[in-house]
Amino acid sequence: MTRLPPDPQTPGAISNLAVPSQWVILVAGSVVLATLLELIALPAALLLGPMLAGILLATNGGQIRVPRLPVTVAQTMVGLLVARSITGDIVVTFFKSWPLFLAVVAAIIATSAALGWMIARLKVLPGTTAVWGVAPGGASVMMLMSGEFGADARLVAFMQYLRVVMVALAASLVGRLWVGVSAVAPGIVWFPPIDWASFAATLAVAGVSGLIGVALRIPGGTLLMPMVVGAVLAGMGLLTITLPPWLLAGGYTLLGWSVGLGFTRDILAHAYRALPQVALSIFVLMAACALLALVLVRAAGIDPLTAFLATSPGGMDTVAIIAASSNVDVSFVMALQAVRLVIVLIAGPPLARFVAQRMLRE
Repeated sequence: MTRLPPDPQTPGAISNLAVPSQWVILVAGSVVLATLLELIALPAALLLGPMLAGILLATNGGQIRVPRLPVTVAQTMVGLLVARSITGDIVVTFFKSWPLFLAVVAAIIATSAALGWMIARLKVLPGTTAVWGVAPGGASVMMLMSGEFGADARLVAFMQYLRVVMVALAASLVGRLWVGVSAVAPGIVWFPPIDWASFAATLAVAGVSGLIGVALRIPGGTLLMPMVVGAVLAGMGLLTITLPPWLLAGGYTLLGWSVGLGFTRDILAHAYRALPQVALSIFVLMAACALLALVLVRAAGIDPLTAFLATSPGGMDTVAIIAASSNVDVSFVMALQAVRLVIVLIAGPPLARFVAQRMLRE
């Protein structure tokens, strides 16, 4: 574990502490913040808590960083987590209504791309950062992918997780008003019984596919290759993706630290200045998705709550909890959410390059 030279922009008493002391503070702060966020049922608490702890440490003189290898391993876990969400029911539901799914996803992506271009055009944030920040995919996935394509992962994380919180609050409110459902996840069983053969196979797939992604120099390959390989093997019945909560918690912690410890006071001040415009863009995207939900209700006969949850631009965990606790078409909701994530992963890089090139020509 490394320690960097003191950063003149982030002086503080913490910079005078030894490396072990800084890590103790980081771990303790991460546990406290993650626990508090879990208690208030905030989505992605296990990633946000460590990220916030890292930000507090880094902006007050902390000089430690997470080594690259553990972060890479954590990325492969996220790739397999996405692969696990692509179930047979989702694939069947998609093929039943694929023109509708593609039309809705295209409309959401077009809206988010336009918002990203506007944020970049107004010089609120750089072009690629703005596009990845508003991309309506899984927040952790967008955060990881963005750094591979020249965006500032710290500002992307700020935008993505602000949207996660706002969408989760809106979805919770709608669920409670509609059917009295609260988006509170069931208690986590940290050490459930494990099929050790499936667990070993999962780790092997993560390691091999991650190495292939690195060897082929695919941007985001340590996430994309495990996602693709894991989804294919699971779909063929050759792999049961086994990711116990304690392993995912460790991966989320490493990812949160890797982003949070990269913050400086200048980056934090930039995020604060951009907050009103970013929040407004999130409201606009949420409103556009709500209109698309209305179109699904009127044109395709989808029930309103199913349509609203399916088109919600983020907060996938919260959406899944509400959908599972409500009288809605869960397969339709999760199919549209999963399809959007996959298409955003495909369309994200060219969209980011297109916006960046347009900004350079203007």
